[in-house]
Amino acid sequence: MGFLFPEIVIAVLFVVPATVFVIVAVAVAVAAKRRAVRLGYASTVAYLRAAPGSDPEKRDAADLALQGTVLCLLGLLFPPFVLVGLVPLFYGGRKLVYASMGLGLVDDGDRPVA
Repeated sequence: MGFLFPEIVIAVLFVVPATVFVIVAVAVAVAAKRRAVRLGYASTVAYLRAAPGSDPEKRDAADLALQGTVLCLLGLLFPPFVLVGLVPLFYGGRKLVYASMGLGLVDDGDRPVA
């Protein structure tokens, strides 16, 4: 019985958080893909790079930023969540900044390269 305790501790401290990390990462990726398809973008990358032009896109950008913030705050308890949360936080925050600056009509591909 005394040898079973270290295996349980290893499972709880390493395997369970790693499994939850993978599940959350896949859920964030699937949600971004669904958003991209729903809003009519060719790919998830095109959706993440585009500045929001309409109100539904601005709402989605705010949702993305808030999801990232929540995952980063969960990262205070479970550190792997910080890595998952930084991606939606960055892209959602970037979209919100673009919208607040009135850059909704500017596409990344249209910018001149210096």
